[in-house]
Amino acid sequence: MDMEKVNSMDFGEFVDVFGNVVERCPLIAAAVWSQRPFSNSEDLEKHFFAFIDALPQSGQEGILRCHPDLAGRELQQGTLTAESRREQRGAGLMSLDAAERLRLAELNAQYRARFGFPFVLAARLSDRAAVPGELARRLQRPPAEELRTALGEVKKIGRLRLADLLGAAGLAGP
Repeated sequence: MDMEKVNSMDFGEFVDVFGNVVERCPLIAAAVWSQRPFSNSEDLEKHFFAFIDALPQSGQEGILRCHPDLAGRELQQGTLTAESRREQRGAGLMSLDAAERLRLAELNAQYRARFGFPFVLAARLSDRAAVPGELARRLQRPPAEELRTALGEVKKIGRLRLADLLGAAGLAGP
């Protein structure tokens, strides 16, 4: 999809297309729409991320709380968004054995209890073997540092989702 098409979208179409760039946060797409026209895909990305950065800490934590636990209840119940389902499947999180699911559930619960939001990781850039170790490592971080790291993961996810929508592989970089 080219920028001319993106810039010509009406509000409803823009929110329908870009409303889940940040998991379950169509409000961000609604706010970004008013910043048109975008010069290129990087400009569009910049507006999404500037919105996140401008939020107070409570708003940033709210964005994190919109994310599901990795291999968690929403996966088991089939209530993940299409994007999250695809990302978790690609990381092998839909094919965990019972012991792996239990270990992740325990770590997810510890993480949520410590930080007040779920563990967020760009699953497409990871795999089932790496997730538990990364979760355990990040559990040891100070809260302010972990908030920054988790928001960085939200941005990685958003960058990948924008690249999918725009067909712009250049957005998928680190």
